[in-house]
Amino acid sequence: MAQAREQDLRPWYLLSPALAAIALLVVVPMSFILVYSFYENIDLGLDRPAFQFGNWHELLTDSYYHVAIWKTLRLSVIVTVLAALMGYVPAYFIAFTRFHHKWLLLLLLIIPFWISFIIRTLSWIHIMGNEGVINALLLWLGVIDQPLHMMYNEFAVVVGFIHVFLPYMILNVYVSLEGIDRNLEPAARTLGCTPWQAFLEVTLPLSLPGLAAGCLLVFVLTAGSYVTPLILGGPDDFLFGNLIYDAVMSELNWPMGATLSFTLLVLLGLVVVVYSRFMRLNQLTKAFG
Repeated sequence: MAQAREQDLRPWYLLSPALAAIALLVVVPMSFILVYSFYENIDLGLDRPAFQFGNWHELLTDSYYHVAIWKTLRLSVIVTVLAALMGYVPAYFIAFTRFHHKWLLLLLLIIPFWISFIIRTLSWIHIMGNEGVINALLLWLGVIDQPLHMMYNEFAVVVGFIHVFLPYMILNVYVSLEGIDRNLEPAARTLGCTPWQAFLEVTLPLSLPGLAAGCLLVFVLTAGSYVTPLILGGPDDFLFGNLIYDAVMSELNWPMGATLSFTLLVLLGLVVVVYSRFMRLNQLTKAFG
């Protein structure tokens, strides 16, 4: 009896270090943030411990925050869809190329991670700005008479997000494609499928776990970002993360910042739960198997 009970507890013993790390690094900090959201902000950087719902009432009643949530979700969906469409082709090429030095292609894909996220975002100012490379080239060719306004709008924010998060999508799809048996597509073609039909009926369905994992990752990263809209966007191109940044850094209203942070955590958590429910979490994990 004791031996059977010991065997039942053995998995928990093995999981205890991971569970302790999660509790210490995730659950405890999030609990402090939740508790701090009930504090009252008296002045700049001055808070008073209190159990009041003023911050939550402001969040639920002020349409300004509702607009920010809608913008965040909408822009995250746009970036995710574009990243999926743009990332599948290079991932497919890397996975099925006959190039003997495939590692070089993967290295070129990973190199952007070696450069600072902020520097990569700032580089678009020199590319799409009024005096950037694109406008300078078009003016020199005589295509336009005055610079195109491509900066400090939603278009620039989307471009910046795709530039930063596209490698995540490509890597997830590549891992899924790399695990597909190379004999399946030729077998489908011998059974009468055209190359396009073989791709739609064999390769694409088998690569969906990687595509789904990439979409989830890009969506969550986009929804939680604030640097790209801050640098490339205009006054109206703010996301929910920018409101958190303003509340904590500009207004020094830490209780409101805690309220907004916990709200974003809950919203993204619900998205992950619903997404995993419909896409099946066990299928997502196969993308990394």
